[in-house]
Formats: sequence, structure tokens, C-alpha cells
Amino acid sequence: MAVQKKLILALALALGMANLAHADTTLLNVSYDVTRKLYKDIDAAFVADYKTKTGETVSVRQSHGASSAQALSVTQGLQADVVTMNQPNDIDLLAERGQLVPANWCTRLPDASAPYTITMVFLVRKGNPKQIKDWNDLTRAGVQVVIANPKTSGNGRYAYLAAWGYKKQQGATDSQVQDFEKAIFKNVPVLDAGGRSATTTFTQRDIGDVLVTFENEVGLMSAGPGAGNFEAVYPSVSLLAEPPVSIVDKRGTRKQAQAYLD
Repeated sequence: MAVQKKLILALALALGMANLAHADTTLLNVSYDVTRKLYKDIDAAFVADYKTKTGETVSVRQSHGASSAQALSVTQGLQADVVTMNQPNDIDLLAERGQLVPANWCTRLPDASAPYTITMVFLVRKGNPKQIKDWNDLTRAGVQVVIANPKTSGNGRYAYLAAWGYKKQQGATDSQVQDFEKAIFKNVPVLDAGGRSATTTFTQRDIGDVLVTFENEVGLMSAGPGAGNFEAVYPSVSLLAEPPVSIVDKRGTRKQAQAYLD
């Protein structure tokens, strides 16, 4: 009889925990691939803050990859509650192809739904043996450049546009700029799909003399394990990227998603 009571008590507790788990809300943040550490910190802070304010337990899951590929995954059924991309056209895709966000999504949050800004910089090997200091140096013979693929990665697209802007500010025609871009990409030994894989190619596979990527990625590598092997170089001209975010109104989690982005 005692064993039977214990089993009934255990079953009741298990059912209670299952109901509690069912009542909890889980958000999926679909993001680009160099934001893992950023959102790991934000997620923990949000979960604790939301619990304090509402008494509700919320968990946040992350999905990371090349920004454009991530946007496509959401249109194809990935159940995002929040998207935190690195370029507006990836969220526009959700409005145009998936009708998952309204066309005016960028007006729903402050600052055109872009909570932070960032720029493109260079990461070189310690001592900068190839003396890479500006965009022109990426076209030199014997210099290997690691850039994410602009066709799949916002990281790569911003690198392409930053180089374009640099050359235009020197008075180059569009035709001359295109030749300049071709010269840079002629020196690219591998086009990784996303920014994080490009970083891995440069820092762990030891391919290339310079990595062109977001400043936060350079900061992470410069301060993390093996930091003594690399140093940051700021080119004379870059561009301001404004990575946008949006709620995806699909799973009935708007309240929690709004709080997360707020």
C-alpha cells in the first residue's frame, strides 16, 4: 500500500510538472551566425527579468546561420517567434514571400527596428605580416582574403558594399568599382556561407591573410582564446550596418516576443 501511495504521488508530481512545462512559453529567435554570444547573454538576462516582472517562466531557443539562408528557412516553415537578422531585405522577404510580418514591420519598434549598429573591419595575423591597412591592399598579389559569400550572407554583402563605397569615395566609376571588386574576390580562396564559418576558416583552419567581417566578430576573436595570434585593422572607410529585428506573428507568442525585443 505504501509503495502504491508513493507511485500515485510520483505520478501526480510528474503530471503537475508536465502541466507547468506546458504552461511555460518557449521563444525561438532565428538569427544570423555571428550573434551566438550576444544572444546567449541577452537570453539569460531576459528570462530572469521576465520571470521577476510577470512570474512567468520563458525559455529562449536560438537558431543561427547565414542571414539570408535563415530568412528562407522561416518562409519555408521554421517556427520563429522573433527574427534578428543583419539586413532589412531578409525581413522584407518574410513580408513579401511568407506574409509572416507586415510590410511596415520596421515602424513597429524604435529606431527603425534596428537596436544596434556595427561596421566592417579587418582581422589580420599578429604583426600584420602582409601590412594590410586598407581596401586597396586586398587586391594585391599574394594576399589571401577571407570573406563570407555575399550571395548567402549579410556579412559578405556588407563587406562587398563597404569596398564599393571606399572605391566610390575615391572617385571611381561603377565600372572601375566592379573591376576593383573582382580583384578582391580573385584573392578569396574560399567563400563560406556565413560570417562565423568564415571566421573559423581564418582563425582555426589558418587560411588567408585577412578576414573581413563585422567589428563584433573581430572583437570576439581579438579577446578570446588565441587572441595573441590576431589583431584588428580599421580601414579608412567602412559602412554603418543596422541589423534589424522583428516579431513573427505566427504562434501566439506576441506578448513574450514583444517583451524580448523591448
